[in-house]
Amino acid sequence: MKLAFLARYIGLLAACVVSVSVGAAAPGAAAPAASTPARLPKLTLSGPFAAVSFPLIHMVESGALKDVAETVEFVPWKDPDQLRVLALDRKQPADFVAMPSNVAANLYNRGVKLKLINISTWGVLWLVSRDPKLKTLADFQGKEVLMPFRADMPDIVFQTLAAKAGLDPKKNFRLRYVGTPLDAMQLLIARRADHALLAEPAVSMALRKTKSFPVSLIAPDLYRSVDVQQEWGRLLQREARIPQAGIVAMGKVLAHPALIERFQKAYAASLRWCEQQPQECGALVARRIDLLTPEAVADSVRVDNAVFVTAADAQPELTYFFQLLYERQPGLIGGKLPAPDFYYHPDSAR
Repeated sequence: MKLAFLARYIGLLAACVVSVSVGAAAPGAAAPAASTPARLPKLTLSGPFAAVSFPLIHMVESGALKDVAETVEFVPWKDPDQLRVLALDRKQPADFVAMPSNVAANLYNRGVKLKLINISTWGVLWLVSRDPKLKTLADFQGKEVLMPFRADMPDIVFQTLAAKAGLDPKKNFRLRYVGTPLDAMQLLIARRADHALLAEPAVSMALRKTKSFPVSLIAPDLYRSVDVQQEWGRLLQREARIPQAGIVAMGKVLAHPALIERFQKAYAASLRWCEQQPQECGALVARRIDLLTPEAVADSVRVDNAVFVTAADAQPELTYFFQLLYERQPGLIGGKLPAPDFYYHPDSAR
């Protein structure tokens, strides 16, 4: 199936909301001109097939960084193994890489030289159901819920919120663990399950598939039952957003703060374009990624939580998030909270 390559990580990613805040697009004092390298022969941007990468694709297609590099390329990573290769390749490492925030912390804690420079994906998890009446986590008590990635990000978030609601994930729910979101989506479409935790753009792909001929003949409509981000805000008494994914700088660009600042402004502008032009963004992304359809990409952009925030400004929310992950599954962030140096601060960059 076309979504097979998405299976191992799509549950961790995606993006968007109604509007994009780019107030942090100029995240600090400009770096000295001496820190700007001569025009580079090549700049490599990399990311998964998810919304955090949509601005990267737009940056390449629009020539947003043509003034800093002769060639700017987008290299997708299809699974965690390929991401590790990109991160550890000393000969040809990627320069700016989109990844889940906990993966960035994990790599940093394992000795990879990188800095988190921004967060743009603030939660893309949804409980999808055939029953339109289910509106909160508690409404799913006693029901079987398909759960991808046992003891990984979606599962940990679900368990954290269930505990905060005074529920026992093992006793109050019938969690049915499956290998990937693809497996969960197939079971939903085949009417072998009624509820699942999914992430964008898998949610939009599932909704499109169940409403299209001939699948609609055997699969009734699915509904976005619970916005997990709203439950996060309600149950934890915080903003309804989760600092899920962003961009890290690595390799040669770490020595050039002005180049990082240039990238930040270009990424914020491209993210704003994607949010304001969902249909055009869908067409642009689908031309590059045949695993996704233009319609599903546009749908996911319209409901995502995409807001550009520098890593320095996001640090308090990330620290809170990492602490929750650490308490339930320390390995998700490499066994400890990342040091302050993990977060890129323009005024202290060297």
